[in-house]
Amino acid sequence: MSEAVLDASVVLKWFAPEHRGSVEARELRNEYEAGRLTVAVPALLFLELLNVAGRRWRWSEGALLDLAEGLDDLLFEVGEPGLQSVASWVARGLTAYDAVYVALAEERGLALVTDDETIVALAGEITRPLVGGSPSAT
Repeated sequence: MSEAVLDASVVLKWFAPEHRGSVEARELRNEYEAGRLTVAVPALLFLELLNVAGRRWRWSEGALLDLAEGLDDLLFEVGEPGLQSVASWVARGLTAYDAVYVALAEERGLALVTDDETIVALAGEITRPLVGGSPSAT
């Protein structure tokens, strides 16, 4: 079994209409659902998903409630990295939100699977790009 940290740019594609990387994200979801991938995330992930679905995609309250229920059913390992680790990544140019994912992956010794080019550029040694990379790593 493999383990990875997934960020919102990846997990969003599990619920979204077709976007770049949707096929790769669904492959990860299939691995997760088959028990071949353990996923770790910060609690922030769930808020980010609801925010994008509500504000960018303009989902209805009913759809958002269904999403929240679906998120509750995911058995991700939820963890929070130390603030010093987050601060270190913010100092390197990441937003605090993105830094939480990178710091969590770093502290756990896992790959961060992301579709965020800025994260890949600034934390390439920790990341596995969703598209064009080897995302089901470590």
